[in-house]
Amino acid sequence: MKTLIALITTAALTATAGIAQGRDLGPDEAVKLRDAGTVKPFEELNKIAIAKHAGAITHDTELEEEYGRYIYQVELCDPKGVKWDLELDAATGEVLKDVQDD
Repeated sequence: MKTLIALITTAALTATAGIAQGRDLGPDEAVKLRDAGTVKPFEELNKIAIAKHAGAITHDTELEEEYGRYIYQVELCDPKGVKWDLELDAATGEVLKDVQDD
């Protein structure tokens, strides 16, 4: 019985953790947040990301809500062909993550 309870608890925690980690926002919701001033303009966030890797080109962007915080994710490719994954706080522009993509 204890094993069954432990399995059910583990399954519930795993399912809940997946929900709490992040939620992709659609284009309409992202534009509403930008227009309301909740997040910085996307062009400004892209400039911040590109400034970390001069001459890089933006390949993909995504806005997510994680733990009540809006995170702007950017995939870049620099002039040498190196790919980078960046995460920025969409409200402040602070770079939270800047790692080379494998």
